Amino acid sequence: MTTQAELVEQVSALASLFEANAEAAERDRKPVDAVMQAVRDSGAYRYFVPKKYGGHEFDLNGFMQIGMALGEGCLSTAWVTTFCMEHNWLLALFDQPAQDDLFGSAPFIIAPGALSPNGVATPVAGGYSLSGRWQWGTGVMHADWVLLGALVPGGSDSKPGMSMLAAPIADVRVVDTWHVAGMAGTGSNDIEATEVFVPAHRAVDLTLLRDGRSPGAALHNSALYRLPMMPFLALTAAAPAIGAAQKAVALFKQRLAERVVYGAGGKQLDKPMAQARLGHATVQAEMARATLLRLADEVMAWGARTEPCPIAERARLRLQVSHTVHQARDLVNTVVEASGASAQFSDNPLQRIQRDLNTLSCHTVFDQDTGGELYGRVLLGLEPNAPV
Repeated sequence: MTTQAELVEQVSALASLFEANAEAAERDRKPVDAVMQAVRDSGAYRYFVPKKYGGHEFDLNGFMQIGMALGEGCLSTAWVTTFCMEHNWLLALFDQPAQDDLFGSAPFIIAPGALSPNGVATPVAGGYSLSGRWQWGTGVMHADWVLLGALVPGGSDSKPGMSMLAAPIADVRVVDTWHVAGMAGTGSNDIEATEVFVPAHRAVDLTLLRDGRSPGAALHNSALYRLPMMPFLALTAAAPAIGAAQKAVALFKQRLAERVVYGAGGKQLDKPMAQARLGHATVQAEMARATLLRLADEVMAWGARTEPCPIAERARLRLQVSHTVHQARDLVNTVVEASGASAQFSDNPLQRIQRDLNTLSCHTVFDQDTGGELYGRVLLGLEPNAPV
């Protein structure tokens, strides 16, 4: 039986492979096929799969370690890997028939999770007819399933519900839209569905997942499946970002030993300002890592409790993760600035890390305005105005 420490080490060791293929992933606008096969072979996707179906049910701390390690290699490929690992956790929140269906036929799924309700799931006999178009399909280029958010029309006097539905990749169309300045290597193209039939058992009410009271939480006797969804998703997305920031600091340190500053004489490593920048950057990267691991422990602690995670706590956790990611982004911008203009050459990984992190920090879960307003409203006793 593989232990958590063994699997963390095994998957984290792929960072060098990620790094060697980062340029190719960006050029091809998707993760390299051989790299994604290596991820499959590593056992990474079983990390959050319930033991009932042959998975590991390992905790969030080890997952964060994997995400940060892989982020040092290639932020885009790490983003896809951690998302697809985490989407097996999402499937574990469905009711038993869905898990029997998907986990019963394969040990894990590879699926994007486009949860914004950009589709409509119209009730029909035996299930739903799903139509819509979703952006940000991270993982879709190597997927066998898709997890899609949709509105479910209610009765004449009721509001539409919001559900997540699982459909085979063969039932949807991948639309080539991924032409971006950063995170190009993720291949997060659009997903389009036209009257796709989804059996009723492959749908779950998204509102039940937010505070840790999903059908899967009742099915599996594990704190892992009682975690609040939004803070968990935020941590999933943040881990590779912190790893990339750590890599940028390491590259800056290496750069100091090589760079001669024009007109100043001598190497940059002899300059007190450069020495101070390196010291501050190293500490900032360490603090970001420590903060993220602490927040992961807090989220895991909520899973261990009997009561659901309250709205105020979910809003706070989400905002703290957002702040950590933005601090990592700013750290990288500072490091690149101090590395001189040659850091902008296309063969220098620093410029890719900078572009990737600037793009990543714009993800909706890290939106500072929304997250700050949401938490402020809750602190003031007002109703939340965004999902949390």
